[in-house]
Amino acid sequence: MSEAKGPATGFRAGYVAIVGCPNVGKSTLMNRLIGAKISITSKKAQTTRHRIHGILTTDVCQYVFVDTPGVQTQHRNALNRAMNRAVSGALVDIDVILFVIEVNRWRAEDRAVLKRLPADIPVVLVISKIDRMADKNALLPFMAMLAEQHAFAEIVPISAERGDNLDALLQVAARYLPQAAPIFAADDLTDRSERFLAAEILREKLFRNLGEELPYGIAVEIERFEIEEGDSGVRRIHAAIIVERDAHKAMVIGKGGERMKRVASDARKDMERLFGGKVWLETWVKVKGGWADDERALKSLGYE
Repeated sequence: MSEAKGPATGFRAGYVAIVGCPNVGKSTLMNRLIGAKISITSKKAQTTRHRIHGILTTDVCQYVFVDTPGVQTQHRNALNRAMNRAVSGALVDIDVILFVIEVNRWRAEDRAVLKRLPADIPVVLVISKIDRMADKNALLPFMAMLAEQHAFAEIVPISAERGDNLDALLQVAARYLPQAAPIFAADDLTDRSERFLAAEILREKLFRNLGEELPYGIAVEIERFEIEEGDSGVRRIHAAIIVERDAHKAMVIGKGGERMKRVASDARKDMERLFGGKVWLETWVKVKGGWADDERALKSLGYE
């Protein structure tokens, strides 16, 4: 990661936390805002497990978006506690919070997340997935109802999938950032390493290719990450897929190894797009019973 240069007059820079319940579209929003797939996505809850920074630099502003796991209110094992710590840690030294909910849904879970947010940081309510509204006339009454629930700094309806109203959201967020020099270089997209991103991409493909129950007992550990010298610059990645039971190992591999091949192929293609070069990926499965409730195992896998 390169050093940031000094700002133009009036330049703004700061941290923007993206928070909300699981599966409301936080990672999709961050990826769309920065224009690259930094945070993994799937239709399953708990896809995002780590705090991830995505960086967008314009001529007048640098946004450091902090994508967080969905706040966990159930399944209180060590993994869920680690994810909630990631959310709490992300809210330290934040300039503005984007609190994401789904359109036409204001649930007890959303209210519980709102209560956890610091009282001294502006909260912009982001109503996501407005492209899915059957009756567009219902949006204004929904926004009016939400304005009565909390003193939100602003309320912005958006569709991350279609890119609707994202420029307006950026303008709103910029108002709450301080005048400051850029925190990162203008061409930085994230503060995370390629090693970390490779593990996340592989985990995403596992979530997308496996059933409803299994992915929550899965982790990915990059055991070796090497970049060949010279013009080729091939990345050679050796990745272990961690599961909790022997039966899960067979599910990941699939009949004749077909599922594992599909997962690895999909992951390799995404890595090549993100890293801008060839990737050689080797994967295998390890069984570590109870890893998701083992604090030492979690720390070895990069959980805070």
